Amino acid sequence: MSLERAPFSSTSLPVGNLGIIAMKGCEDLAQQVDAWLHEGRGEPADAPSYLLKSRCPRFGNGEAKCIIDESVRGKDLFILVDVGNYNCTYNFMGRQNSMSPDDHFQDLKRVISAAAGKAKRINIIMPFLYGGRQHKRTGRESLDCAVALHELENLNVENIITFDAHDARVQNAIPFTGFENVMPHYQFVKSLLTEAPDIKIDKENLMIVSPDEGGIHRNIYYSSLFGVDLGVFYKRRDFSRVVNGRNPIIAHEFIGGDVEGKDVIVVDDMLSSGDSVLDIAQELKRRKVRRLFVAVTYALFTEGTDAFAKAYEEGLFEKIFATNLTYRRPELADAPWFAEVDMSKYIAKIVDSLNYDESLGNLIDPSQRITNLMEKHNNG
Repeated sequence: MSLERAPFSSTSLPVGNLGIIAMKGCEDLAQQVDAWLHEGRGEPADAPSYLLKSRCPRFGNGEAKCIIDESVRGKDLFILVDVGNYNCTYNFMGRQNSMSPDDHFQDLKRVISAAAGKAKRINIIMPFLYGGRQHKRTGRESLDCAVALHELENLNVENIITFDAHDARVQNAIPFTGFENVMPHYQFVKSLLTEAPDIKIDKENLMIVSPDEGGIHRNIYYSSLFGVDLGVFYKRRDFSRVVNGRNPIIAHEFIGGDVEGKDVIVVDDMLSSGDSVLDIAQELKRRKVRRLFVAVTYALFTEGTDAFAKAYEEGLFEKIFATNLTYRRPELADAPWFAEVDMSKYIAKIVDSLNYDESLGNLIDPSQRITNLMEKHNNG
Protein backbone atom coordinates (compact mmCIF):
# COMPACT_ATOMS: atom_id res chain seq x y z
CA MET A 1 0.00 0.00 0.00
CA SER A 2 2.02 2.91 -1.29
CA LEU A 3 1.96 6.35 0.25
CA GLU A 4 1.90 7.58 -3.37
CA ARG A 5 4.79 9.98 -2.94
CA ALA A 6 6.79 10.96 -6.03
CA PRO A 7 9.70 8.60 -6.81
CA PHE A 8 13.03 9.34 -5.18
CA SER A 9 15.25 11.62 -7.20
CA SER A 10 18.23 13.89 -6.68
CA THR A 11 15.86 16.71 -5.79
CA SER A 12 13.63 14.57 -3.55
CA LEU A 13 15.56 14.55 -0.30
CA PRO A 14 14.10 14.66 3.21
CA VAL A 15 14.31 17.81 5.29
CA GLY A 16 16.02 15.64 7.91
CA ASN A 17 15.89 12.17 9.38
CA LEU A 18 12.31 11.55 10.45
CA GLY A 19 11.52 11.38 14.15
CA ILE A 20 8.08 11.06 15.76
CA ILE A 21 7.23 11.74 19.40
CA ALA A 22 3.87 10.49 20.67
CA MET A 23 2.55 12.47 23.61
CA LYS A 24 0.77 10.65 26.42
CA GLY A 25 -2.57 9.33 25.21
CA CYS A 26 -1.57 9.41 21.55
CA GLU A 27 0.61 6.29 21.50
CA ASP A 28 -1.80 3.96 19.67
CA LEU A 29 -2.39 6.37 16.80
CA ALA A 30 1.35 7.08 16.52
CA GLN A 31 2.16 3.37 16.31
CA GLN A 32 -0.32 2.96 13.47
CA VAL A 33 1.20 5.95 11.67
CA ASP A 34 4.68 4.48 12.16
CA ALA A 35 3.56 1.16 10.67
CA TRP A 36 2.01 2.88 7.64
CA LEU A 37 5.19 4.88 7.07
CA HIS A 38 7.33 1.74 7.00
CA GLU A 39 4.93 -0.07 4.70
CA GLY A 40 4.40 2.92 2.43
CA ARG A 41 8.12 3.55 2.10
CA GLY A 42 8.77 -0.09 1.30
CA GLU A 43 10.98 -0.63 4.32
CA PRO A 44 11.60 -4.07 5.86
CA ALA A 45 9.55 -5.21 8.84
CA ASP A 46 12.59 -5.03 11.13
CA ALA A 47 13.48 -1.45 10.15
CA PRO A 48 14.02 0.88 13.13
CA SER A 49 10.91 2.66 14.33
CA TYR A 50 10.53 6.37 13.70
CA LEU A 51 9.06 6.73 17.19
CA LEU A 52 11.33 8.34 19.77
CA LYS A 53 11.07 7.57 23.46
CA SER A 54 10.01 10.43 25.70
CA ARG A 55 8.19 10.90 29.00
CA CYS A 56 6.64 13.64 31.10
CA PRO A 57 6.85 12.57 34.76
CA ARG A 58 5.10 14.64 37.42
CA PHE A 59 5.96 15.54 40.95
CA GLY A 60 3.47 14.95 43.77
CA ASN A 61 2.27 18.56 43.66
CA GLY A 62 1.36 18.33 39.96
CA GLU A 63 4.45 20.03 38.51
CA ALA A 64 6.04 18.19 35.60
CA LYS A 65 9.02 18.01 33.29
CA CYS A 66 9.76 16.31 29.96
CA ILE A 67 12.62 13.96 29.19
CA ILE A 68 13.46 12.83 25.65
CA ASP A 69 15.43 9.60 25.93
CA GLU A 70 16.83 9.58 22.37
CA SER A 71 18.75 12.07 20.26
CA VAL A 72 16.73 14.54 18.22
CA ARG A 73 19.74 16.33 16.75
CA GLY A 74 19.18 17.13 13.08
CA LYS A 75 15.83 15.34 12.94
CA ASP A 76 12.67 16.48 11.23
CA LEU A 77 10.60 16.10 14.38
CA PHE A 78 6.85 15.44 14.36
CA ILE A 79 5.02 15.61 17.70
CA LEU A 80 1.58 13.98 17.91
CA VAL A 81 -0.68 15.22 20.70
CA ASP A 82 -4.30 14.51 21.63
CA VAL A 83 -5.34 17.36 23.91
CA GLY A 84 -8.78 15.79 24.29
CA ASN A 85 -7.64 12.54 25.91
CA TYR A 86 -9.15 12.77 29.38
CA ASN A 87 -8.37 9.09 30.03
CA CYS A 88 -4.78 10.05 30.88
CA THR A 89 -4.27 10.55 34.61
CA TYR A 90 -1.54 11.61 37.02
CA ASN A 91 -1.05 11.67 40.77
CA PHE A 92 -1.84 15.02 42.35
CA MET A 93 -1.64 15.42 46.10
CA GLY A 94 -2.40 11.74 46.66
CA ARG A 95 -5.31 11.45 44.25
CA GLN A 96 -5.66 10.59 40.56
CA ASN A 97 -6.33 13.60 38.39
CA SER A 98 -7.50 13.39 34.76
CA MET A 99 -5.45 15.36 32.27
CA SER A 100 -7.29 18.34 30.83
CA PRO A 101 -6.53 20.02 27.47
CA ASP A 102 -4.49 22.54 29.48
CA ASP A 103 -2.32 19.74 30.91
CA HIS A 104 -1.73 18.20 27.49
CA PHE A 105 -0.80 21.57 25.98
CA GLN A 106 1.66 22.31 28.79
CA ASP A 107 3.30 18.90 28.24
CA LEU A 108 3.54 19.67 24.51
CA LYS A 109 5.51 22.83 25.28
CA ARG A 110 7.69 20.82 27.66
CA VAL A 111 8.59 18.38 24.85
CA ILE A 112 9.51 21.25 22.55
CA SER A 113 11.61 22.74 25.32
CA ALA A 114 13.34 19.40 25.95
CA ALA A 115 14.37 19.26 22.27
CA ALA A 116 16.44 22.34 23.17
CA GLY A 117 16.68 23.62 19.60
CA LYS A 118 18.61 20.55 18.43
CA ALA A 119 15.94 19.28 16.01
CA LYS A 120 16.25 20.55 12.46
CA ARG A 121 12.53 21.30 12.32
CA ILE A 122 9.59 20.89 14.66
CA ASN A 123 6.13 20.02 13.35
CA ILE A 124 3.03 19.62 15.52
CA ILE A 125 0.18 17.26 14.63
CA MET A 126 -2.67 18.34 16.89
CA PRO A 127 -5.90 16.92 15.41
CA PHE A 128 -8.16 18.43 18.10
CA LEU A 129 -6.99 22.04 18.06
CA TYR A 130 -6.32 23.33 21.57
CA GLY A 131 -8.69 26.15 22.47
CA GLY A 132 -10.33 25.85 19.06
CA ARG A 133 -13.82 26.44 20.45
CA GLN A 134 -12.68 29.74 21.96
CA HIS A 135 -11.57 31.20 18.63
CA LYS A 136 -13.37 34.55 18.63
CA ARG A 137 -14.24 37.28 21.07
CA THR A 138 -17.76 38.36 21.93
CA GLY A 139 -17.51 40.75 24.81
CA ARG A 140 -14.59 40.75 27.25
CA GLU A 141 -13.37 37.19 26.61
CA SER A 142 -10.06 35.42 26.25
CA LEU A 143 -8.72 34.28 22.89
CA ASP A 144 -7.28 30.94 23.99
CA CYS A 145 -6.57 29.42 20.57
CA ALA A 146 -4.82 32.48 19.15
CA VAL A 147 -2.67 32.81 22.27
CA ALA A 148 -1.72 29.12 22.11
CA LEU A 149 -0.74 29.41 18.45
CA HIS A 150 1.44 32.40 19.29
CA GLU A 151 3.15 30.36 22.00
CA LEU A 152 3.95 27.57 19.55
CA GLU A 153 5.22 30.07 16.99
CA ASN A 154 7.51 31.60 19.63
CA LEU A 155 8.85 28.11 20.36
CA ASN A 156 9.97 27.93 16.69
CA VAL A 157 7.37 25.41 15.57
CA GLU A 158 7.34 25.55 11.76
CA ASN A 159 4.23 23.53 10.88
CA ILE A 160 0.97 22.91 12.71
CA ILE A 161 -1.36 20.24 11.31
CA THR A 162 -4.90 20.09 12.66
CA PHE A 163 -8.10 18.42 11.52
CA ASP A 164 -11.47 20.09 11.03
CA ALA A 165 -10.78 23.15 13.16
CA HIS A 166 -13.87 24.75 14.67
CA ASP A 167 -12.95 27.87 12.71
CA ALA A 168 -9.80 27.64 10.58
CA ARG A 169 -9.58 31.44 10.35
CA VAL A 170 -7.81 31.36 13.70
CA GLN A 171 -4.67 30.65 11.64
CA ASN A 172 -4.67 34.38 10.84
CA ALA A 173 -3.08 34.80 14.26
CA ILE A 174 0.15 33.25 12.91
CA PRO A 175 0.33 34.22 9.22
CA PHE A 176 4.02 33.33 8.88
CA THR A 177 3.83 29.84 10.38
CA GLY A 178 2.67 26.79 8.46
CA PHE A 179 -0.90 25.87 9.41
CA GLU A 180 -2.89 23.16 7.63
CA ASN A 181 -6.52 22.43 8.45
CA VAL A 182 -7.18 18.96 7.05
CA MET A 183 -10.69 17.57 6.53
CA PRO A 184 -11.60 13.85 6.69
CA HIS A 185 -13.99 14.06 3.73
CA TYR A 186 -12.68 11.07 1.79
CA GLN A 187 -12.48 8.82 4.85
CA PHE A 188 -16.08 9.68 5.82
CA VAL A 189 -17.42 8.88 2.36
CA LYS A 190 -15.46 5.64 2.17
CA SER A 191 -16.77 4.51 5.57
CA LEU A 192 -20.34 5.52 4.66
CA LEU A 193 -20.29 3.48 1.44
CA THR A 194 -18.81 0.54 3.34
CA GLU A 195 -21.34 0.61 6.18
CA ALA A 196 -24.33 1.41 3.95
CA PRO A 197 -23.60 -0.20 0.56
CA ASP A 198 -27.24 0.18 -0.50
CA ILE A 199 -27.27 3.96 -0.16
CA LYS A 200 -28.27 5.80 -3.34
CA ILE A 201 -26.52 9.07 -4.04
CA ASP A 202 -29.05 11.12 -5.97
CA LYS A 203 -31.57 13.89 -5.31
CA GLU A 204 -34.50 11.52 -5.05
CA ASN A 205 -32.96 9.37 -2.32
CA LEU A 206 -30.42 11.47 -0.40
CA MET A 207 -30.20 14.85 1.30
CA ILE A 208 -27.44 16.58 3.25
CA VAL A 209 -28.50 18.50 6.37
CA SER A 210 -26.37 20.96 8.31
CA PRO A 211 -26.98 20.74 12.09
CA ASP A 212 -26.61 24.52 12.46
CA GLU A 213 -25.72 27.66 10.54
CA GLY A 214 -22.07 27.42 11.63
CA GLY A 215 -21.61 24.04 9.92
CA ILE A 216 -23.08 25.03 6.55
CA HIS A 217 -19.71 25.14 4.77
CA ARG A 218 -18.94 21.52 5.72
CA ASN A 219 -22.27 20.28 4.46
CA ILE A 220 -22.27 22.39 1.28
CA TYR A 221 -19.11 20.49 0.29
CA TYR A 222 -20.91 17.14 0.44
CA SER A 223 -24.14 18.36 -1.15
CA SER A 224 -22.20 19.90 -4.04
CA LEU A 225 -20.02 16.84 -4.52
CA PHE A 226 -22.97 14.44 -4.32
CA GLY A 227 -25.23 16.66 -6.40
CA VAL A 228 -28.03 16.55 -3.81
CA ASP A 229 -30.09 19.15 -1.93
CA LEU A 230 -29.02 20.83 1.31
CA GLY A 231 -31.15 21.50 4.37
CA VAL A 232 -30.21 23.54 7.43
CA PHE A 233 -31.24 23.57 11.08
CA TYR A 234 -30.82 26.77 13.01
CA LYS A 235 -30.82 27.07 16.77
CA ARG A 236 -33.25 29.27 18.65
CA ARG A 237 -31.51 30.20 21.90
CA ASP A 238 -32.59 31.72 25.17
CA PHE A 239 -30.27 34.72 25.43
CA SER A 240 -31.61 35.63 28.86
CA ARG A 241 -29.82 32.68 30.51
CA VAL A 242 -26.37 31.10 30.48
CA VAL A 243 -26.00 27.36 31.19
CA ASN A 244 -22.55 25.72 31.18
CA GLY A 245 -21.12 28.84 29.60
CA ARG A 246 -23.63 29.01 26.73
CA ASN A 247 -27.13 30.28 26.01
CA PRO A 248 -29.39 27.18 26.10
CA ILE A 249 -31.09 26.01 22.90
CA ILE A 250 -34.87 26.36 22.90
CA ALA A 251 -35.56 24.54 19.63
CA HIS A 252 -34.06 23.49 16.30
CA GLU A 253 -35.88 24.99 13.30
CA PHE A 254 -35.49 23.38 9.86
CA ILE A 255 -35.05 25.17 6.56
CA GLY A 256 -35.10 22.96 3.49
CA GLY A 257 -37.07 20.71 1.19
CA ASP A 258 -39.06 17.56 1.89
CA VAL A 259 -37.00 14.80 3.51
CA GLU A 260 -39.73 12.14 3.66
CA GLY A 261 -38.49 8.76 2.48
CA LYS A 262 -34.92 9.97 1.97
CA ASP A 263 -31.64 9.04 3.59
CA VAL A 264 -30.15 12.04 5.39
CA ILE A 265 -26.50 12.73 6.25
CA VAL A 266 -25.65 15.25 8.97
CA VAL A 267 -22.00 16.36 9.18
CA ASP A 268 -20.41 18.33 12.04
CA ASP A 269 -16.98 18.91 13.53
CA MET A 270 -17.75 17.45 16.94
CA LEU A 271 -20.35 15.74 19.05
CA SER A 272 -20.06 17.05 22.61
CA SER A 273 -22.94 16.08 24.88
CA GLY A 274 -24.96 15.05 21.83
CA ASP A 275 -28.18 16.77 22.90
CA SER A 276 -28.35 18.76 19.64
CA VAL A 277 -27.86 15.64 17.51
CA LEU A 278 -30.65 13.81 19.34
CA ASP A 279 -32.99 16.78 18.98
CA ILE A 280 -32.25 16.94 15.26
CA ALA A 281 -32.77 13.17 14.96
CA GLN A 282 -36.21 13.51 16.54
CA GLU A 283 -37.13 16.39 14.23
CA LEU A 284 -36.03 14.45 11.15
CA LYS A 285 -37.82 11.31 12.33
CA ARG A 286 -40.98 13.39 12.70
CA ARG A 287 -40.50 14.41 9.08
CA LYS A 288 -40.33 10.71 8.13
CA VAL A 289 -36.76 10.36 6.91
CA ARG A 290 -35.76 6.87 5.82
CA ARG A 291 -32.39 6.67 7.57
CA LEU A 292 -30.20 9.18 9.39
CA PHE A 293 -26.39 9.01 9.27
CA VAL A 294 -24.29 11.35 11.41
CA ALA A 295 -20.62 12.04 10.68
CA VAL A 296 -18.47 13.92 13.22
CA THR A 297 -14.72 14.35 13.34
CA TYR A 298 -14.65 14.19 17.15
CA ALA A 299 -17.11 12.09 19.17
CA LEU A 300 -16.68 13.26 22.76
CA PHE A 301 -19.94 12.00 24.35
CA THR A 302 -19.34 14.19 27.40
CA GLU A 303 -22.59 12.99 29.00
CA GLY A 304 -22.11 9.29 28.16
CA THR A 305 -23.65 7.10 25.45
CA ASP A 306 -26.82 5.75 27.12
CA ALA A 307 -29.10 8.29 25.44
CA PHE A 308 -27.69 7.35 22.03
CA ALA A 309 -28.10 3.63 22.63
CA LYS A 310 -31.74 4.27 23.54
CA ALA A 311 -32.26 6.53 20.49
CA TYR A 312 -30.79 3.86 18.23
CA GLU A 313 -33.17 1.24 19.63
CA GLU A 314 -36.03 3.65 18.94
CA GLY A 315 -34.89 3.96 15.32
CA LEU A 316 -33.95 7.65 15.46
CA PHE A 317 -30.69 7.14 13.57
CA GLU A 318 -28.81 4.45 11.67
CA LYS A 319 -25.12 5.09 12.36
CA ILE A 320 -22.70 7.62 13.84
CA PHE A 321 -19.31 7.90 12.14
CA ALA A 322 -16.35 9.41 14.02
CA THR A 323 -12.60 9.44 13.52
CA ASN A 324 -9.89 8.01 15.78
CA LEU A 325 -8.22 11.43 16.01
CA THR A 326 -9.12 11.80 19.67
CA TYR A 327 -9.94 9.51 22.58
CA ARG A 328 -13.15 7.49 22.25
CA ARG A 329 -15.11 5.95 25.10
CA PRO A 330 -14.32 2.19 25.31
CA GLU A 331 -17.99 1.17 25.06
CA LEU A 332 -18.16 2.61 21.55
CA ALA A 333 -16.06 -0.29 20.25
CA ASP A 334 -19.00 -2.68 20.73
CA ALA A 335 -21.83 -0.27 19.90
CA PRO A 336 -23.70 -1.44 16.76
CA TRP A 337 -24.58 2.17 15.95
CA PHE A 338 -20.99 3.49 15.98
CA ALA A 339 -18.44 3.28 13.15
CA GLU A 340 -14.83 4.36 13.66
CA VAL A 341 -13.12 6.14 10.77
CA ASP A 342 -9.40 5.35 10.76
CA MET A 343 -7.18 8.34 9.94
CA SER A 344 -3.76 6.79 10.59
CA LYS A 345 -2.84 6.18 6.94
CA TYR A 346 -3.86 9.71 6.02
CA ILE A 347 -1.64 11.13 8.76
CA ALA A 348 1.24 8.94 7.57
CA LYS A 349 0.86 10.36 4.06
CA ILE A 350 0.93 13.90 5.43
CA VAL A 351 4.03 13.18 7.52
CA ASP A 352 5.76 11.55 4.56
CA SER A 353 5.01 14.47 2.24
CA LEU A 354 6.11 17.10 4.75
CA ASN A 355 9.29 15.16 5.55
CA TYR A 356 10.18 15.37 1.85
CA ASP A 357 9.02 19.00 1.70
CA GLU A 358 6.42 18.21 -0.93
CA SER A 359 3.08 19.87 -1.59
CA LEU A 360 0.05 18.73 0.40
CA GLY A 361 -2.38 20.07 -2.19
CA ASN A 362 -3.48 16.74 -3.62
CA LEU A 363 -3.76 15.18 -0.17
CA ILE A 364 -5.83 17.98 1.34
CA ASP A 365 -8.26 18.22 -1.60
CA PRO A 366 -9.80 14.74 -2.03
CA SER A 367 -12.57 15.79 -4.45
CA GLN A 368 -11.33 13.68 -7.34
CA ARG A 369 -10.76 10.65 -5.15
CA ILE A 370 -14.30 10.95 -3.76
CA THR A 371 -15.70 11.29 -7.29
CA ASN A 372 -13.86 8.13 -8.34
CA LEU A 373 -15.15 6.35 -5.24
CA MET A 374 -18.75 7.32 -6.00
CA GLU A 375 -18.41 6.15 -9.60
CA LYS A 376 -17.28 2.74 -8.38
CA HIS A 377 -20.18 2.67 -5.92
CA ASN A 378 -22.75 3.64 -8.56
CA ASN A 379 -21.36 1.00 -10.92
CA GLY A 380 -21.79 -1.66 -8.26
